[in-house]
Amino acid sequence: MGVYTSIIAQKFKPQTTVSIHGEDFYINGQITLKGKSYQGSRLEGLLPNSRMVQGIFDDANPQTRHHWRFQDSMAWDPERNTNEFVMAMEDWRASGLLAITLNLQGGNPFGYGASQPWINTAFKPDGTLDKAYMDRLEKILRRADQLGMVVILGYFYFGQDQHLKDEAAVINGVRKANQWILAKGFRNIILEINNECDINNIVQGNNVAPYDHAILDSKRVHELIILAQSVKKNKRRLLVATSFIGGTLPTDKVLQVSDYLLIHGNGVHKPEKITEMVQTLRKNKNYKNQPIVFNEDDHFNFDKPVNNFVAATREHASWGYFDYRMKGESFAEGYQSIPVNWKISSERKKGFFGLLKEMTK
Repeated sequence: MGVYTSIIAQKFKPQTTVSIHGEDFYINGQITLKGKSYQGSRLEGLLPNSRMVQGIFDDANPQTRHHWRFQDSMAWDPERNTNEFVMAMEDWRASGLLAITLNLQGGNPFGYGASQPWINTAFKPDGTLDKAYMDRLEKILRRADQLGMVVILGYFYFGQDQHLKDEAAVINGVRKANQWILAKGFRNIILEINNECDINNIVQGNNVAPYDHAILDSKRVHELIILAQSVKKNKRRLLVATSFIGGTLPTDKVLQVSDYLLIHGNGVHKPEKITEMVQTLRKNKNYKNQPIVFNEDDHFNFDKPVNNFVAATREHASWGYFDYRMKGESFAEGYQSIPVNWKISSERKKGFFGLLKEMTK
């Protein structure tokens, strides 16, 4: 059966609990990165993270499934993908990574683009959960718990949400997923309702697939945040937010109800713009001293004295690495392109993890 296949058969006793106190994250009651600083910037309370959304990926479309074949076997294998993910996690943690972003509907394996004919979703059309997906997710969540890591768990992704039949199914999906997490006993999860809830604002002329369900749009997504916060077990609930496209700040309604704030650095080419985003957000009258987290940014320059990662850190905002395999690159590259080499296997990956390790050592 194998250790990674049998892990979910073992009795689970949570070892890792994430909490928020003011603008800071705590793990097991202690502020993260306690006593650490980098170039005069306080690291305490930050949650350095990486976008690893394809950890439970699969494709139910036989017309596209062949795109994801492992070259050594010439076949796609979702269980192998998850097992290799789990085996890589210890090295990420040893380099200082405290959190990973997953999503029940993954992300675009090509990085960007409108057409998403593949079918990658842990939700059935009525919003109930697919057992195979959730079993793979449980393997990752348990390993994260063992390693003292937090999982930023996204539920919905544009280009895949249409596989839920209606708004009632979306609502049911939020309830079912929350109930599953709470019933399993995980305490190392914070929620991202959907990736880039305002993507519909840039759809026209930008080659982007929109959200099909209005409740997932930025105008109404606060309803789902409130819903997710209302699902409890033994008075315990999950911490909830949603993310926005690169360079865009949360709406006032999302600011008012979120437990923490998710923003993206995609399209933000200058570090000073990262600085401006965080400072502007904190000046908003609806800002309630929540932690600010970038959980997606595809800008690197890790060898430069100032980059988006450093700029966010100086403003006491957590930063998240987003890397996909670009045109012509090898299997070693990227964490979003299927099949994934989950190891720290490329110069870009080594650049990120090297700077992270230097910051957090």
